Amino acid sequence: MRILGIDYGTKRLGLALSDEDEILASPLPVRMRTSLAEDLKFVSDLVVEKTVGAIVLGLPLNMNGSSGGMARAVQGFADELRRTCNVPVVLFDERLTTSEAERVLVQADISRKKRKNLRDGLAAVLILQGYLDSQRSDIDHTKD
Repeated sequence: MRILGIDYGTKRLGLALSDEDEILASPLPVRMRTSLAEDLKFVSDLVVEKTVGAIVLGLPLNMNGSSGGMARAVQGFADELRRTCNVPVVLFDERLTTSEAERVLVQADISRKKRKNLRDGLAAVLILQGYLDSQRSDIDHTKD
C-alpha cells in the first residue's frame, strides 16, 4: 500500500509518497494552498489517483512536547482529511523536520530562492520516511 506524507503549512502543503512496499518516501510537487475545500479535494483526488491507503500528517509539536496553535490547526486538518479521504490519517511528530530540510538544502548549496520551493517537499519526505522507518523498527522489535 502507498502512504501519502503531508507537511502542512499555511501557504503550502509539502507532499511525499511511499513506494508500494512502504520502504522509501519520494517527494511530490508542493501544493500551493488555496482554500480548505480545494485543498481537501486535491488530497482526496491524489489518494484515489495514487491508490493511497493511509496519510501521515506531520504534527508540529513544541520542543517540550506541548501543542501550539499550528499543532491545533494540523489536528483540525487531520479531522477534515479523515472525513473527506476515507483512509486512516496518522499524526507523526515532525519536530525539527523543516529545519533539517533547510540544513540539507543549505549544505547542498541550493540558492535561497530555490530552497523555499524545495523545503516543504523535503520536509514531507522526512516526515514520511521517519514514519516508515519507525514502523519497520516496531516490526523488527516484535521479532525478538
